[in-house]
Amino acid sequence: MATKYYTRFLLQAHDDQDVDEYSGVVEVKSAPDAVLEPSQIEALLASSFDLESEQIQLLNWSPLH
Repeated sequence: MATKYYTRFLLQAHDDQDVDEYSGVVEVKSAPDAVLEPSQIEALLASSFDLESEQIQLLNWSPLH
């Protein structure tokens, strides 16, 4: 089952000093009662952008009801 989350995070490209801020709804396929750690969320976001986890900094993550 997929759960939707509102998320806000910072993204920094390898070759760029600038940091971009993104926000929006992310849908994750997991158990409804699953609790994800911030590092797991950063890894999921990074894989979506084909980046390393270190390039993502999670600012906010909350489930939508």
